[in-house]
Amino acid sequence: MDGIKKFILTKILRRRYHRTGKCKACGRCCSKIYAIRSEHVVKDEKEFEELQRANKFYSYLNIVDKDDVGLVFECCNLNTETGKCRVHKKRPEICRSYPREELFSLGGKLLENCGYKMEPIISFGEVLKNIPLSDNGTD
Repeated sequence: MDGIKKFILTKILRRRYHRTGKCKACGRCCSKIYAIRSEHVVKDEKEFEELQRANKFYSYLNIVDKDDVGLVFECCNLNTETGKCRVHKKRPEICRSYPREELFSLGGKLLENCGYKMEPIISFGEVLKNIPLSDNGTD
């Protein structure tokens, strides 16, 4: 069964990681958010307004800071006292599927002590097995 799952994830869905673990409901991932547009982090308010018009999810975000990376957001549905989502049962798909593989392809990382882990679908050892050894006389 694992072989079929690996085949579907890697060959059909072209995924390299799968999510394991579960949410600890700490709310930290909702309090320092970078918005991504066309494979780059949103850096100014005008670009953020365009993103909000294109996708309703972004209307839930408030700008709380700006740093070297770009604008920093916090979700308005986060109860900052409890760390819980006010609309958890009706939260958007982007929240339900956190963390996503795209986070890693753009250099992102999970927060320390996050309950989730992103595990490689194919182990490093399996990748090495598939690399042909060259026969150039140098070992």
